[in-house]
Amino acid sequence: MGSLEELWLVRHGESVGNLAATGAEVAGAEAIELADRDADVPLSATGIAQARALAAPLLAATERPQIAWLSPYLRAQQTFALSVENGPAIDQVLTDERLRDRELGILDLLTWRGVAARHPEEAARRARLGKYYHRPPGGESWADVALRLRSFLHDTADADARVGLVVAHDAVVMLLISLLTGMDEPHLMKFAASNTVLNASVTRLRVEEGRWQLVDFSDVRHLAELGADITVHPGSPDVQPA
Repeated sequence: MGSLEELWLVRHGESVGNLAATGAEVAGAEAIELADRDADVPLSATGIAQARALAAPLLAATERPQIAWLSPYLRAQQTFALSVENGPAIDQVLTDERLRDRELGILDLLTWRGVAARHPEEAARRARLGKYYHRPPGGESWADVALRLRSFLHDTADADARVGLVVAHDAVVMLLISLLTGMDEPHLMKFAASNTVLNASVTRLRVEEGRWQLVDFSDVRHLAELGADITVHPGSPDVQPA
C-alpha cells in the first residue's frame, strides 16, 4: 500500500435504516419499512451525535489522517462531514463507489423471517454455500465485495499520505481487515461471528515489521467519554442467524 502506514476504518453513525431493520427484527416482521433507497438513508438523531463525537479521536491522534476515502452513501458522507465540522481538516477527501455497502438484491429490505417465507430457496442456497460465497439474485456475496475492495486497496498505493481514513459500512470494515491481515474465509467468518463493528467506531490497522496488524477494533471510547449512545445494529441478516 505504498507510503500508507496506518489506516483508520470508521463505520457510519446509527442510521434511520439501522433503526428500521432492528425494529423489524424485534417485531418479528418479514419486511423492513423504509422509504429511502439504501444510498439515501440518512443518520438518525443518535447517529448525528455519534458522528460529531468522532472529532475527539481525530483531534487526539498523534498523527492524524491526511487523506480520507468515503462511501458514496449518505450515512457515510454525513458521518464524515459531522466528524470534521469541529475537528481537524483533512487534506484530501475522495468518494469511492467501491466502498458502498453490500448489495442484497432481491433480499433487500427483508428480515431473515422474510427471506425464509418469501425466498426459501435462497435461504437453502445460503445454508449450503455459506455467508461468504452466497450471492442473492441481483446482489453481492461477501466475496464480491472483497473483489472490489482489493481494487480499492490497489489504488491506495498512490496515496501521498502516511495515515488514511475510510468511512464506510460494517461489511466493508470487516472485509478490509481480512484483506489487509490475510484472513481466509474460515478465520473471517469466525471473527465476524464473535465481533460486531459498532456505529461510529474506529478500527485501526498499522504496518508493523512489514505486515498490516490490527491495533484497535471497533473502538468507541470517544462515544462513552462524550455521552453519545453506543449502538450495535449488526448488518441486516439475510437468513436466520446460526
